[in-house]
Amino acid sequence: MLCCVIAAIVAASSVPHLLAKHPTNPGPENPVIRFPLPPPAPLSMDAAIKTFKLPVGFHIECVASEPMVEDPVFCTFDADGRIWVVEMRGYMHDLEGAGENEPVGRIKILQSTNHDGKYDKATIFLDGLVMPRAVLPLRGGALVGEPPELAFWTEKDGKAAEKTVVSTAYGVKGGQPEDMANGLLPALDNWIYNAAHTFRYRVQQGKWVADVSRSRGQWGVTQDDCGRLYYATNTDLGRVDPFPSRYFMRNPYYQATAAQNVELIPFIDQDVWPSHPTPGTNRGYTDTELRADGTLTRPTAACGAGIYRGDLFPSDFRGNLFTPEPAGNLVKRLLIVEERGQLAGRHAYQGTDFLTSTDERFRPVHACTGPDGALYIVDMYRGAIEHRAFLTNYLIKNINERNLLMPIHRGRIYRIVPDGAALKYPQFPKDSRALAELLTHPNGPVRDMAQRLIVEKNDGEVVPLLERMVAANPNPLARLHALWTLEGMGRLDPDVILKATTDADRNVRVAAVRLSEPLLVPATRPQSMPALLKLLDDPDAGMQLQLALTLSAVPDDAAEAATARLLASGAADPDTMRDGVISGLRGRELEFAEFLLTQPAWAVSSAEHAQTLAALARCVIAEHHNAAMKRLLDLAAAEPDGSWRQIALLQGVLPATAKKTPMPATQPATRATSSPSTLAPRGPVRLIYLDAEPASLAGLLKSRDQETHRLAGRLDARLAWPGKPGVPEPPKVVPLTASQQQQFDRGKAVFGTLCAACHQSSGLGQDGLAPPLVDSEWVLGPESRLIRIILQGVRGQIAVGGVEFRLEMPALSTLPDDDIAAILTYVRRDWEHNAGPVSVDTVTKVRKETTARGDAWTVKELLDVE
Repeated sequence: MLCCVIAAIVAASSVPHLLAKHPTNPGPENPVIRFPLPPPAPLSMDAAIKTFKLPVGFHIECVASEPMVEDPVFCTFDADGRIWVVEMRGYMHDLEGAGENEPVGRIKILQSTNHDGKYDKATIFLDGLVMPRAVLPLRGGALVGEPPELAFWTEKDGKAAEKTVVSTAYGVKGGQPEDMANGLLPALDNWIYNAAHTFRYRVQQGKWVADVSRSRGQWGVTQDDCGRLYYATNTDLGRVDPFPSRYFMRNPYYQATAAQNVELIPFIDQDVWPSHPTPGTNRGYTDTELRADGTLTRPTAACGAGIYRGDLFPSDFRGNLFTPEPAGNLVKRLLIVEERGQLAGRHAYQGTDFLTSTDERFRPVHACTGPDGALYIVDMYRGAIEHRAFLTNYLIKNINERNLLMPIHRGRIYRIVPDGAALKYPQFPKDSRALAELLTHPNGPVRDMAQRLIVEKNDGEVVPLLERMVAANPNPLARLHALWTLEGMGRLDPDVILKATTDADRNVRVAAVRLSEPLLVPATRPQSMPALLKLLDDPDAGMQLQLALTLSAVPDDAAEAATARLLASGAADPDTMRDGVISGLRGRELEFAEFLLTQPAWAVSSAEHAQTLAALARCVIAEHHNAAMKRLLDLAAAEPDGSWRQIALLQGVLPATAKKTPMPATQPATRATSSPSTLAPRGPVRLIYLDAEPASLAGLLKSRDQETHRLAGRLDARLAWPGKPGVPEPPKVVPLTASQQQQFDRGKAVFGTLCAACHQSSGLGQDGLAPPLVDSEWVLGPESRLIRIILQGVRGQIAVGGVEFRLEMPALSTLPDDDIAAILTYVRRDWEHNAGPVSVDTVTKVRKETTARGDAWTVKELLDVE
């Protein structure tokens, strides 16, 4: 986590020798500013427009500028064409972070009184907010995200009126501005999604409800025409969830990564091309951050990505991802391609980007498609970017020497328009039947708004029209929206769903299969299952994957056989297919492995088959059921000695060995390459206690095959049972006291709002951002190490669970001691952990011992702590 995902000012300090605030990598104490440029003067809106460079055929227009908007970080539209803006006016008034606790944030409504796209009126909907993050106008009011609260405010004459609290866990009050809940995207499936937040929201039967989701990205979330979610992290231009995250959260014993948080472009290819030197980057003193000409090489502040879904641009722009990079004063355009059910990104240009500016104060932080088809860009317009907690000495010196500190409270909203294009402003009628016609509109945001309005009205008279639209409208996007509109209204008929599974369009078929899942319960399965089984021959990879996600969760012989067939089909990416299947098998992994071993296709050796058997075995072991574990060993022992199937099953039983993945040394929070012997706590292997010696183990230990014998030996060292020589008694599970249980419950709540955004509510972490906590030797090791990590952070290479990471965990020393003790007690006792709770007194003691330390810990230093 190197740079704030939103542009922000770091204001002046009268202390010239101020030390860097960065807790882990402050850089050289007295660096030389590379590529020094004259101090950039603040430009008027008209002058700023002259600094922009766009592809031939496009121009940029200013929709609003200061004082109409100040410090904008996000905007969205309502059904009347008004723009709702989040103004984060309290962000970083000086290098010490003044302003962050002041109630000066606002939600503002911009209005074009003549409905001609010229916004000439601004109304403050809600003020007195502390660091607001998001807004979503709907249902006669608006959702407003102001950590730690998400609230719905009704609107009266343009002002906020009555308040309903939806959640008190929408981020943390006073927490670090990055990795904090934001977004509020109303998606195709009628749920409202967020970035950096582990819940989604919707209204059901007149009440707001929340559902656990996966945290994604850091700032901003967007969707494409079929509802797939895209987002960015500060060092990554774009990631995507090709399928809903709920599928991959079903099995707590399996970490599915192939189809979640998918990196669209490999790190090594994440190039950006500013149109001028950009010396004011946090690590501009390095040879890797700036090119020889002084321009930024890779993103350090990517955020606010938006999929273009309009009808104003040329057709080849539809579905492209536009990612703002405020550190480089540019907006990146990525082409999205699909192959075997997987999505990937491609640079639209080489050596340049879609939108660049030579104005160093141009700080784009959000991109979205407007209802008029234009691409809208939110510009905070500030001289320097970086939160106080991550400033390096280099950036502080650059800011001071080049007068980048003032002014604050500026900002602009732009729109990009093709030359000669006429902007069209759709009118949303009150009548539901007329609204349904807008589901055929070529502009995605218009279709989205029509769907939302119909769902809000829930007028039963429109249902027959929507059903006819699903069945026969020539526009596949209209059929897709009509299907989800019926779902949102709670009026989706089973016959409509099953008929839609045969639709000519892949995306409609996928949605229909997804929506058929409530019909797969025993009472309605005889009618619904045959329709899905007919789809097994569908050659489309996306359909194959959706069928695997759906059918794998059905405890039925026909579904099991179909799931096995899908695994062997080879139509889709094998890693994604494996993740989809195993995520739905919770509690049935052993039975499914036994079934696979009876299938002729699984007599053939392949890397995919071996990896699947090993993964299934790993789930069985993780569930810690004695009878199942012994059955698994019997299954392995029954295979021919040294066969690939026997070895695969044994490999799944054993702990993972360290993985080494070549990776540039500058990439944060990802896998590294060093030996784990110096990167992990040393200690005994965690034993698996059985109630009796497994009869099959002796035969495996006598194997004449070298690899089977070796694996059996490792397995023997991991298993324990009563009477086994040299094995200690199993650890006693010491129940928590009443006060410790209260501490655990509090820790679970704080973890969910603060830590789960990176480490996930399952504790399994997420690739490219945070390592797993489940069975982590660091979590279960000495509590003093964990406390130090929370207080001062950790940096560098570290091995967790046999996998090597290079990460930068920021200090969380602002948390009170009781919160730290509660979080650590929770992670040491959840997920079948049995480590001791952590007391507040212990945290206080460690804080006093380390109060003089300003830098993050290295792994070597932590290993010296007992």
